[in-house]
Amino acid sequence: MRLLRRDLPLNLALLAVLLVLGVASVVAGRVWTPLDALLIGPGGPDDPRWLIITQLRVPRTILAAAVGGVLGLAGATLQGYTRNPLADPGVLGVSSMAALGAVLTIFLGFAVASPWALPLFAMAGAAVGVVLLVLVAAPAGEAVSFLLAGVILNTIASAGVALALSLAPSPWASAEITTWLMGSLADRSALDVRLALPFMAAGAAVLLATGRALDALTLGETGARALGVSLGRTQAMIAVGVGLACGAAVAVTGVIGFVGLITPHLVRRLVGSQPSRLLVPSALAGAVLLLAADILVRLTPGAYEVHVGVAMAALGGPFFLALLISMRRSLA
Repeated sequence: MRLLRRDLPLNLALLAVLLVLGVASVVAGRVWTPLDALLIGPGGPDDPRWLIITQLRVPRTILAAAVGGVLGLAGATLQGYTRNPLADPGVLGVSSMAALGAVLTIFLGFAVASPWALPLFAMAGAAVGVVLLVLVAAPAGEAVSFLLAGVILNTIASAGVALALSLAPSPWASAEITTWLMGSLADRSALDVRLALPFMAAGAAVLLATGRALDALTLGETGARALGVSLGRTQAMIAVGVGLACGAAVAVTGVIGFVGLITPHLVRRLVGSQPSRLLVPSALAGAVLLLAADILVRLTPGAYEVHVGVAMAALGGPFFLALLISMRRSLA
């Protein structure tokens, strides 16, 4: 609670920006809706503007904020746990493993049989990705080790997805798989919100509970054990939390990368490097970042809307490169 009070001004400022962007997200788009359409007007519930808002804009806004929030939180948690500023669910292959789980449900036809199959497989894939990442890279604990482990997971997931695309039983399945790979918030409904939000909330709650352990890990594993932290329990909580949060996010939006990499670095300049202090601001900043990106992609000219996953990759790639160059200069 003391840490929350210390960062209260920043969190309130981020929350205010998020609320402003939320209103803008409901209004902005290929078809702009005036602010008075936020209330049921003379046309009643059958007013086309009201239907656009309630059936399309509001679910999309909620998902953008929620997905950005859990990705930012997951990135801050992974960076704190690994003591590695390059950690991120997308860079380290966790999101790709979640996408592989989702793709398998489409390929095998489970997604048609049950709406719960896709999020469950995506969450399982994300959890497996976290466990494999920790098992492969944790003994070395170096930045290069985690990057190489992430490359391995991304390669495995990409190979699985490519195989599913090659053997897709129908053009519909192939198109659906491609959509998940690019990441998009377009045409999401209230059903997607109801399906994913409880799992993302549960995952976020688990990740927020790791703050004390993350602080202790700044002293190293030996120091954390001396402070009474169970490393096995912490690892399990992170695997479950990231699996639930990122798996549910990927299940409804596909792969959206670099949010978890960018936001902790942005807020670290304001709150310092204490891992527990980064968690809440990173979640809020992630929600702000993805919501702003989603608004911008809706306003891009062209016959088709740019996928927000593509836009985040275009933003995150140069940021990742600049971060690597900065780290290399600091170590030189």
